[in-house]
Amino acid sequence: MLLLECPYCGVAGEETEFHGGGEAHLKRFGPDSSDADFEGYLFQRQNPRGVHFERWRHVNGCGKWFHAARCTRTLEVFGTYPAQTTEPPQEIRDRISVRRPGWTWREFS
Repeated sequence: MLLLECPYCGVAGEETEFHGGGEAHLKRFGPDSSDADFEGYLFQRQNPRGVHFERWRHVNGCGKWFHAARCTRTLEVFGTYPAQTTEPPQEIRDRISVRRPGWTWREFS
């Protein structure tokens, strides 16, 4: 079971307190984008075995969306941060690097 903490209201709880919303840090395309760009946005998702960045919503609390960094193999949660953040905070990236030597942040485009 995942244990998450809402970065807005500070409530920590089991994953049943929250609702997953898919992959975080996706580049969204505007109305002038090509069909291929829009198709990629809708259907092409990362599904890594290991460190992953996801969107979550605190449905049984403040109702706000946030991002979580976690490992899909061990269910270890490295941290949560506001959804308006365009990349994981350095402290979370450092925490991941300590636990997963050789890991580096890869921006999505």
